[in-house]
Amino acid sequence: MAMEYTEEQLNNFDKSTLIQLFLVQQSQLKDIDAKLQLLLEQVAVLNNNRYGRSSEKLDTENQICFMEVDGNIVYFNEAEAVDALAESEADDEKTQKPRSTKTKGRRAADIRNLPVVPVEHMLSEEELTAEFGKDGWYQLEDEIFRRYRFTPMKVEIEEHHVGVYKSKKDNHFKKAEHPGYLLRNSLVSPSLEAGIINAKYVNAVPLYRQEQDFQRMGVNIDRADMAHWTILCAERYLSILYDYLHKCLYDYHVIQADETPVRVTKEDRTEGDKHYMWVYRTGKMYADKQIVLYDYQPSRKADHPREFLKNFSGVCVTDGYQVYHTIEKERDDLKIAGCWAHARRRFDEAVKAQPKEKRKNTLAYMALKQIQAIYREENKLETMSPEERLRHRQLTVKPLVDAYFAWVKQNLMKVPAKSKTANGFTYSLNQEQYLRCFLEDGEVPMDNNAAEQSIRGFCIGKKNWVMIDTVAGAESSAIIYSIAETAKANSLKPYNYFEHLLAEIPKHMDDHDTGFCEDLLPWSDKLPAECRKQTDL
Repeated sequence: MAMEYTEEQLNNFDKSTLIQLFLVQQSQLKDIDAKLQLLLEQVAVLNNNRYGRSSEKLDTENQICFMEVDGNIVYFNEAEAVDALAESEADDEKTQKPRSTKTKGRRAADIRNLPVVPVEHMLSEEELTAEFGKDGWYQLEDEIFRRYRFTPMKVEIEEHHVGVYKSKKDNHFKKAEHPGYLLRNSLVSPSLEAGIINAKYVNAVPLYRQEQDFQRMGVNIDRADMAHWTILCAERYLSILYDYLHKCLYDYHVIQADETPVRVTKEDRTEGDKHYMWVYRTGKMYADKQIVLYDYQPSRKADHPREFLKNFSGVCVTDGYQVYHTIEKERDDLKIAGCWAHARRRFDEAVKAQPKEKRKNTLAYMALKQIQAIYREENKLETMSPEERLRHRQLTVKPLVDAYFAWVKQNLMKVPAKSKTANGFTYSLNQEQYLRCFLEDGEVPMDNNAAEQSIRGFCIGKKNWVMIDTVAGAESSAIIYSIAETAKANSLKPYNYFEHLLAEIPKHMDDHDTGFCEDLLPWSDKLPAECRKQTDL
């Protein structure tokens, strides 16, 4: 606490004492000002998170300047960059953005694959005679216009009549072939359960809202029944395909991982009510045969990814969470790669915390521009093979990465220790080994955005249904979300795919192996055509 002096005491102090007092107060004011700036930054970040735009997009027109010195090392030059940015922005103000033109043939392409139901509107013979007189007309080419026809959801009862026959000789019975029960003594069918799953796990409609929709249709289907059906179908049938996909995931060289908290209540609250849903998916560079798997766990401990990845050998891209680095140190066949999106996110928060007129003069903005330059060069390599991509990364991307880390080390001590910018610098330096990993392997993506996008559906869903009542519900949710996200990643229609799975898997419950799952994989040519989205050629 600062000392307080009276006017009389100050008058009695000699000059040297007054100078010391002034210097102490000056130091205290400087410290208070630094803390105030940190608090203002934190408030600005919180306000932006609550009210601001969630987009982290940075203008892409402004190019960044680099200077090449000492052979292959490239250093970032701040003064030149500021000048270049100012010139580029001035040019942008002079150039008006051209108006977007409407794409011709868009409507025809949108409806090309939809079934057409002809509806005729013709005049009768009597009407034509009254209008034109007898034999006073002939028909021209029809005028044709098109409209969408929408058929709302409806629920009907299938009443299956199964023929039962008895031999006159030995009295044995024979029943006609018929589909098996999905759940014995239940009215649920593959089509109904697929609709419930699609509504909740794809469209984020909670069961209580589905119950209300059914009631408005005059159908009483209780949400407790829907939850019971969904858990049983996931445990008995869909889990078989989930386990098969888990084994298939191990065939890939690169996977990506992320996790998000979820509230699970009513039972087994091992860590309070904050549990976690983990997600693992095939690497972003693999355009075909993508797999997305969720894994529910009661905590965020290293034991969970350690168990899930125990048979995986390759590269795992993560957001820098320490448990993955711990597992990497335990094994020789697992390598962890970092995420540049997480590195830039801290600078993005620091920039948004500043007044607009000051943003482009900050080190955080300069850091964003450098990372943007790295992304710009990386994006040019998207269509290349892994071998070509690796070669070009070494030539064009690696010098920019070297320049970025050299610049960060140079400017680390120029910012307040606890500021967002310092946090971004520290994160980059601590993660440097992992952030450089993509430069050594053409199949490794630069960031972990693909995993974050794969878990987004779950995050949207939990905002609607808030919590999961039981551990069994959380485990079944992991299975269903896995198949739903895998279907979407492979351009399947989730509803049709779930209906097909729930019709086919029960037929194989007596099989001694899961080889039949090969025909049920999202990329199998044995899938019905209606499971696939129609794509433009």
